[in-house]
Amino acid sequence: MRVFNGVDELKAAIGDELGVSEWLTIDQERINRFADATGDHQWIHVDAERAARGPFGKTIAHGFLTVSLIPLFNQQVFKVENIKMGINYGLNKVRFTSPVPVGSRLRARYEVLSVEDVGGGGVQVANKVTIELEGSERPACVAETLSRYYL
Repeated sequence: MRVFNGVDELKAAIGDELGVSEWLTIDQERINRFADATGDHQWIHVDAERAARGPFGKTIAHGFLTVSLIPLFNQQVFKVENIKMGINYGLNKVRFTSPVPVGSRLRARYEVLSVEDVGGGGVQVANKVTIELEGSERPACVAETLSRYYL
């Protein structure tokens, strides 16, 4: 894990790869729990029998499930110390570039794109997060995340 001792170290990391998370297996239980939490019970996610006859040959994770794993992956890759608080500010871009079949393994690769001062004594950090799908040339998801850190 990469640890930043304050905002100046973050600014010095622009253009750097921060690191890569551990692999995470996407099982049907996680997919079902996400479907219950969001109300999205589309058959390609939760009906294994029907999905076996569908375009992917098995159930696939929701795209939003994939992007919702970013906070989990963040905790494995980096942290910023000597701040009052950090918040998720949003996303600029998200693309789901490959389906995530049940049983797949994912990990996230981080790169610092920018660090900009914002009002209230904070900075806004944009990271490129590439969620890799084991065994695939194409990632499952590419997102530009925005976080704010306050001193």
